[in-house]
Amino acid sequence: MTPKVGVLALQGDFREHLAVLAGLGAEAVPVRRARELEQVQGLVIPGGESTVMDKLSRAFGLREPLRERIADGMPVYGTCAGLIMLSDRVLDALPDQQTLGGLDVTVRRNAFGNQLDSFETDLDVDLLDGPPVHAAFIRAPIVEAVGPGAETVAALEDGRVVAVRQGNLLGTSFHPEITGETRFHEHFLSLL
Repeated sequence: MTPKVGVLALQGDFREHLAVLAGLGAEAVPVRRARELEQVQGLVIPGGESTVMDKLSRAFGLREPLRERIADGMPVYGTCAGLIMLSDRVLDALPDQQTLGGLDVTVRRNAFGNQLDSFETDLDVDLLDGPPVHAAFIRAPIVEAVGPGAETVAALEDGRVVAVRQGNLLGTSFHPEITGETRFHEHFLSLL
C-alpha cells in the first residue's frame, strides 16, 4: 500500500520535499487546508520562515488540527523552520510567535547567523545506516536544550544538537531535501 504523505505547503521549500517523497514511492500531496490534513498518514513541515508559517497556519485554520494530529501520534518530520514549528520552546521568537509543539526541545532561531553564514558539513547519524549525512544549514536553528522526552539524533563536532526525535516526531536543523540525502525521509516513511 502506497502511503499518502502531506507536505505543509503554506510557505518554504515544500516542492523539494514533495519531490523527494514521490521519488521514494509515497503519494506526496501539498497540505494547505484542514480537509487535506485529514487525508494524510504523515506530514513534513519544510524549511522556510517559521513566523510566516505560524501566521499562515492560524489564518488557514490549520493550527489546531495540526496540533491535534501531532498529539494523536501522526508521524511528522520538520526541517529547519519545521523543527522550530515542532519545538515546545523557542528562543529569539517574535512576541506573538506560536509553535505546534510536540518535541520536548528548546531551539534558537537563526542560530548560525544570516543567509551569508549558511554552510554545509557531514554529520554522523547513528539512526541512519551508511555514510555520514551531508547537511546544508541555511539560516538554521540550533537545539539549545533536549528535554527528557526527546533524544539527540545528530550533533555538530562542537556538540551543538542539530537533529532530534521523540516518538513519531523527527526534526533537523538542516535541509536534506536540497543535498540529495533521502535517508531521513526514508526513516520518516518507515514510521507510517
